[in-house]
Amino acid sequence: MSSIHRFLLVLRVAAISAVPWQSDAPKSQDFFSKDFLVDHINFILNFYEPRVLDSTGGFFQGFFQNGTTFDAHFKQIVSSARMVINFMRASNITGRPELLALGSHGLDYVENVHYQRTTDQYAFSILDGKPADMTQQAYAYAFLLGMHSSVVKAGVASNDSNVVRIFSHLERFFYLGDQQAAYLDTIAANGTVDTYRGQNSNMHMCEMLIAAYEATNNRTYLARAEALAHTFAVVLAAKAGGFVWEHYDEQWNINWNYNINDPSNIYRPWGFQPGHQMEWAKNLLNLNRHEPAAWKVQRARELFDGAWSLAWDDAYGGLVYGFAPNRSWCDTGKYFWVQAEALATAALLHEATSNMTYLHQYKRLWSYIWQKWVDHRYGAWYGFNLTRENELVNDRKAIAGAKCDYHSMQACITTLTVFE
Repeated sequence: MSSIHRFLLVLRVAAISAVPWQSDAPKSQDFFSKDFLVDHINFILNFYEPRVLDSTGGFFQGFFQNGTTFDAHFKQIVSSARMVINFMRASNITGRPELLALGSHGLDYVENVHYQRTTDQYAFSILDGKPADMTQQAYAYAFLLGMHSSVVKAGVASNDSNVVRIFSHLERFFYLGDQQAAYLDTIAANGTVDTYRGQNSNMHMCEMLIAAYEATNNRTYLARAEALAHTFAVVLAAKAGGFVWEHYDEQWNINWNYNINDPSNIYRPWGFQPGHQMEWAKNLLNLNRHEPAAWKVQRARELFDGAWSLAWDDAYGGLVYGFAPNRSWCDTGKYFWVQAEALATAALLHEATSNMTYLHQYKRLWSYIWQKWVDHRYGAWYGFNLTRENELVNDRKAIAGAKCDYHSMQACITTLTVFE
């Protein structure tokens, strides 16, 4: 950030600080400063680094609030990959080269235990060192693509061969062709392709294709990411009144009834997900950094602004988990990743538009997060979800496949690129 831009930012922050909102966050916290953001990344790392390494392989993935482990023998591939990404990306930012060794330890586990050479597949979960679930999920392969991209970008890998390998696997088994410009979701262990189609795996695929481009400069990945963003944030969103719906059939018709009685499902919830509107907006804005286009910023604003207006809880703070097609809330709980993704997207929207509203929302989110989500006693962020009133749902801080503070750390890393 140039000195002129920094000066203008200070003026905007000063103006925002004069706008009242309900907050008892410490006034001394400068949520816009590089020092604060790097310190918070270290704060999260300092919870995981001393206790996450499993000497028998990989990372422990289940932690209670105080840092003690549970389900020590169970590993899920999304957490396995996300933890590698966390350590690889954070190493250079924090000046901690030892994190590369920790990330490499996790990488070895993914490639030697999750990976099954006889079938050229990755086990979705591992129990006691053996495959427990061989279901093949595009969602999982998206994070494998991101994991290997982070290894390349960190300089740990000497070439991009593993990025190419994972992308080629996705082309062979999951990509539905340029006409659909989307990925199928699930292949059963016996090879049966599920007829379910979903946005979630495609959203993360878009995210990780951008990461692959940024690590390799291969424009194939950028073009594919842009195609996915257009399919879901433009074409399919138009079928649902402007927001991205979660569930579809094989012909990409909206399935309004899928999981209609399960709006709190972790992976396939019914209802519109405010957090996923934010994530698609974030993808569009990251794409716009590489290939600027007015439609990307416009669609990002529509998704973010619409989700914020419907999901922000004025009474208790934070964004709720889901709202129904009639715009009523269908899950009033607060989920950590929703707040984190909104935080990063607000910062990117300010970068793209210079609109003060997004700085206000960014600071409002941080004030809420600082009060309700940051565990100032033990470190990192509290559990996966809170009640509407911001009470802990259980005593679990990290959960295999659900939370390893990937979203919270990556929000800080993304925001650093705006405010540093």
